[in-house]
Order: sequence, then C-alpha cells, then structure tokens
Amino acid sequence: MSGGLSQDWEPVVIRKKAPTSAARKDEKAVNAARRSGAEIETIRKSTAGTNKAASSSTTLNTRKLDEDTENLAHQKVPTELKKAIMQARQDKKLTQSQLAQLINEKPQIIQEYESGKAIPNQQIISKLERALGAKLRGKK
Repeated sequence: MSGGLSQDWEPVVIRKKAPTSAARKDEKAVNAARRSGAEIETIRKSTAGTNKAASSSTTLNTRKLDEDTENLAHQKVPTELKKAIMQARQDKKLTQSQLAQLINEKPQIIQEYESGKAIPNQQIISKLERALGAKLRGKK
C-alpha cells in the first residue's frame, strides 16, 4: 500500500440507550434481569387489586342519601322563559331547527327549552337572546 491510504482497525462500539421506565417494567426486561442475577425491586401499590377507591366513599354518600328526605329535582325552564323564547322565535318567523342552527345547538335543545324540560343553562339562554334580539331573562 503505497498510496498513503491505510485502514483503521479500531473497534467501533455502538451502545443502545438505557431502557425507559416503561421498558424496565416490561416482563421480558424483568425476566432478563432475573436471569443475569440483577436485583429486582417489586413495589405493591397500596390499593392494587382492590376496588377500595370506588367502594370506600359510597357508604358515606348512600347514608347521606338515605337520611335525606327532601325531594330534590333539577331546575326547570320557567314558564315565562318558555313563552318568551316561543314568542321571540315566532316574531322572527324562525322554526325551532332554524333557531338551533343560528345558535349552533341541536334542534332538540330548543324543543326542550320551549317544552320546559331543559335544565336552564345561562350560556344557551344568552345565545338565544343574541340570536332572537330579545331579552329573555329578567332585568340583568
């Protein structure tokens, strides 16, 4: 070899990066570590295998519900609001579905408000006020 070229015979070492925490917990990795004689630490989570989180608090709630004799009901749409929505919608010559499209809600929501079945939501009521150009709630 006279051309000044020589080969470099130094070994090139390529290392894998250290395993991530998920890979360390992997069953294969744990078994490989066992085979090589490495120490393995196993930690049992305090509520592992039990359903304590779900069952511990329910007894308190059930007792409260049993002791509570009040009849609780969702707030319903007041009659004045139902009539105001219907009146304003009819004045603008809109159908329930057209009004629903205007405020980006489902027609079913308008039906529920007008029939009084909906649980009043201030955001929806203010959207209705803007779309219909009418004040539906009492004096703000």
